[in-house]
Amino acid sequence: MPPRPLEVGPAGMQAARTIEMIRTELGLSQRQLAGRVTAFGHPMSNTVLSRIERAQRRCDADDLVAIAEALLVSPVVLLQGPTAM
Repeated sequence: MPPRPLEVGPAGMQAARTIEMIRTELGLSQRQLAGRVTAFGHPMSNTVLSRIERAQRRCDADDLVAIAEALLVSPVVLLQGPTAM
């Protein structure tokens, strides 16, 4: 039997919403943000970023830190939402 995919929990859902919100506020496309994440040394395609934003893929700690760095925010902001800014 194949392993079940890991479900995205409440913190992952919050991070997904916050990533998309901050990305759009900065006027970045998913492709542009994925390029910034990759430039920081964490290769990421826009497809992976899209799946993270739609909560179809779990955002691991390395993804979270790299995306936060590319968005110029603390990883805590992505986990707690824009009120943590």
